[in-house]
Amino acid sequence: MKVLICGADGQLGRCLLQHYPSHWQVTATNRAVLDITDPYRVKALIEKTHPHFIINAAAYTAVDLAEDDPEHAKAVNTDGVKNLAIAAKNCGAGILHISTDYVFDGDSSSPYTEDTPANPLNIYGKTKLDGELALSEILPDSLIIRTSWLFSEYGNNFMKTMLALSGKNTPLKIVSDQYGCPTYAGDLATAIIYLLENHVKPGLYHYCGNTPVSWYQFAEFIFEQSYKAGLLHLPQTLQAITRHEFGRPAKRPARSVLSNKKLADMMHIPDWHNAVIKVIHQLKSERQE
Repeated sequence: MKVLICGADGQLGRCLLQHYPSHWQVTATNRAVLDITDPYRVKALIEKTHPHFIINAAAYTAVDLAEDDPEHAKAVNTDGVKNLAIAAKNCGAGILHISTDYVFDGDSSSPYTEDTPANPLNIYGKTKLDGELALSEILPDSLIIRTSWLFSEYGNNFMKTMLALSGKNTPLKIVSDQYGCPTYAGDLATAIIYLLENHVKPGLYHYCGNTPVSWYQFAEFIFEQSYKAGLLHLPQTLQAITRHEFGRPAKRPARSVLSNKKLADMMHIPDWHNAVIKVIHQLKSERQE
């Protein structure tokens, strides 16, 4: 199977490149190779490579910057998806597109299912939702996976940011009233491969870690395990703050917990706690090299 991966230098893209099966013929692109906001470049590359499937892991993910730069966020998260969908339709390719829990407002006390109406609070969430809708209209047989709180040993993510900030004499201030499900990018990559290999029915799916936590609880676990593993030489103290005290430009959903049930009925969803420990040992090993 010929697969085109967009956003291959991000943490999900790098995990896909690490895990994809040997019978896949993969074309990996980053923004320098394929700017999905340029419809002519998209059309030319897809016609050249003629993939059976396109995995779109490319996105504008700067949630706060998007509030001041909505046109750039829209260009990538909405128009870029349209460009891929049109080109894919013209050459008969399928698309698996990655979306986000931020399409929801976070007001529900129950996990969000794929049937729950979306209501984004910020520009990032709105542009991602508009990308979903555009893709579904152009290519109804596409696959859309919403995920949340991605972390891995690669790229920029909350876990690596926390570790980079460790060692300060003053406590780290971490938001304690925003809840979601951490998701290991390597587990998501494995799930994507499973879906494509098993020709799963097209549609909208949620995939995330099983246990919801606050950012504070997530950070607490990261630091506890990092100290236990010897990645950190001293315990890290934390201070719980509210989303209001955090004071960022973009509103965040208070509880954007996704329901995994639809996918959990067909595959195993690994425990993100184990993945955190795995990443810690990987980072420790890299430091010792």
